[in-house]
Amino acid sequence: MPIPDYETLMLPVLKAFAAGATKVSDCLPELIREFGISDEEAAELQPSGRKTVLADRAHWARTYMSKAGLLESPRRNLHVITPRGRDLLEERPERIDNRILARFEGFENWRSAEREAPPDTLPDIPSVARATPEEEIERAFAALQGALETELLTRLHSMDPVRFERLILDLLKAMGYGAGSFGSHEMTKASGDGGIDGIIHEDALGLDAVYIQAKRYQPETKVGRPAIQQFIGSLTGEGATKGVFVTTSAFSAEAKDYLTKVQHRVVLIDGSQLARLMIRHGVGVRDRLAYVIRSVDEDYFADPEG
Repeated sequence: MPIPDYETLMLPVLKAFAAGATKVSDCLPELIREFGISDEEAAELQPSGRKTVLADRAHWARTYMSKAGLLESPRRNLHVITPRGRDLLEERPERIDNRILARFEGFENWRSAEREAPPDTLPDIPSVARATPEEEIERAFAALQGALETELLTRLHSMDPVRFERLILDLLKAMGYGAGSFGSHEMTKASGDGGIDGIIHEDALGLDAVYIQAKRYQPETKVGRPAIQQFIGSLTGEGATKGVFVTTSAFSAEAKDYLTKVQHRVVLIDGSQLARLMIRHGVGVRDRLAYVIRSVDEDYFADPEG
């Protein structure tokens, strides 16, 4: 089954500590058993790749309950259930969530303090699957990235063709390709049956070159097999073996399949990939806000050796 949200994990995590668990990792086997979590689901990592989704949600369940005084940490890597936590379990609740924790003064004080700094970082609005603060940040970041990709594509569709070709050169340079000349009055434009828009030299002497084709198409106009065949013909005419075909739209299945039948090394970049590459390599975008998420430095607080 999908990994439960952190509120759903609160009650079983508290029960695990009542049964003798001393750290969150001790709780994970019981959570896996109780919720029928598969090995693949248990191994699922957060987008950051530093922690599993299950461990992260269990940690947040522990953190929230600690703020309510149900758990305490007398020393590093040791968490124990408090008398308040045992009293709550004596009530045999069917579920523990933020509404239950709100009964306790410590939790409300903590939540009030968090709300003083907008925007509220607590996942406090009802949802089907309640997310941890880190998950909310990742979800919001993904939404912002998606909106930015859409806006970039809108700009690209209305861009002057020559300026678009220059943008592709800027992007390839930002990606680490060499100093080539491309699509403007300052370059020598290559020619071929299907036309080549520019060249990127991978070395200073120009011994190894990547030939570029850039098509600024509207979303409904896919690049088909004939356009790819023309590009391959142009590469052959130039004695080239490598190329990049970039479009603001997409490639048809036939176009992609055709490349599996030729010896030339050609990379296809569609509109969505183009927008993501621009964002990743800082072309046509600028940084606006940066948030630094810090965590406790366990090494700093470690007991000195000896």
